[in-house]
Amino acid sequence: MIKRMLMMLITVSLVLGGVFGFIAFKGRMIKQFMTAQGEPPQTVSTLTASTEAWQAELKAVATLHAVQGVELSTEVSGLVSAIYFKQGDQVAANTPLLQLRADNDNAKLKSLNAAASLAQITYQRSEGQYKANAISKQTLDADKANLDMALAAVAEQQALLDKKTLRAPFTGQLGIRHVDLGQFLNAGNRIATLQALDSLYVDFFLPQQAISSLKTGQAVKVQTDAYPKKVFTGEISVINPQVDLETRNILVRATLNNPKHQLLPGMYATTTIQVDQPQRYITLPRSVISFNSFGSTVYLIDKTDPNKQIAKQSFVTTGATRGDQIAILSGVNEGDWVVTSGQIKLHNGSPVLIDNAVQPSNDAAPQPIDH
Repeated sequence: MIKRMLMMLITVSLVLGGVFGFIAFKGRMIKQFMTAQGEPPQTVSTLTASTEAWQAELKAVATLHAVQGVELSTEVSGLVSAIYFKQGDQVAANTPLLQLRADNDNAKLKSLNAAASLAQITYQRSEGQYKANAISKQTLDADKANLDMALAAVAEQQALLDKKTLRAPFTGQLGIRHVDLGQFLNAGNRIATLQALDSLYVDFFLPQQAISSLKTGQAVKVQTDAYPKKVFTGEISVINPQVDLETRNILVRATLNNPKHQLLPGMYATTTIQVDQPQRYITLPRSVISFNSFGSTVYLIDKTDPNKQIAKQSFVTTGATRGDQIAILSGVNEGDWVVTSGQIKLHNGSPVLIDNAVQPSNDAAPQPIDH
């Protein structure tokens, strides 16, 4: 019985040893085969690094303001008796726009005019009598003072009456009307907006270090999403003589001609100012750069072996950006092949296959797609 048990254990051990030995041998053979095959190449796209003229620019978000623009209102209270304008009208300066009821004021003006006429007659009569030595100089002076007071009362009443008529302070375009006929208006109530649209102010902030690059008369390009394919051109008219104490930015105002009234006050826009002389830099798509805490890197193609293309990592120093592009200050030379897609699969020494059928966007001034 014991011999049988020993024979069975020996047999089982031999069988299991053979099985596990075969499995280990098989794994070793597979590993050797895979090692002999080498790392499979990764498919990437590339471009040849080249230099381009790079114009330094200052960009900022701006707000448009009318050169002349007001919310119209009256100086005095009263009932609206007439409205002379239509919403959206283009009106000339001094055009009557609205009339408040002024019956009582007109009647009072007539009364004061009558009193002034009487005071004038009295004074003229007193002048004759004074020349004839019939009255004293004091009486003549009193009549002159009465005349002056009467004329002043007429002028005061006339000024009050004029305030009952609202006139356009300058030539411009009227907006939406906020009053109706027969409505009682308090002084200062909004009636409509009046905006002169032939030229606009473009106000924007720039950091204080940019002040050495700015001067009045300098050209400013203005773009707005209302007209994404159109560039408007103005020029710097004022550089504020004080830097904002909180942001350390300086306010700049440009003036922009707007003859077609395409732009409106209150719009926001993007301004671009070209400064200094153009420089030549190697430029790459921004998506090519891997930005890390230890530095920015790209992958270049090692062309030493004509039969095998290898990726190698290179640290780069980047400069300014414009659109989809970024300037490379060091780390890439003109003529280098730079990996533009597929770099996430790479490491130093990775074999690659190049397929340039698809390239990332590399536009210096990309435009949004209208849907």
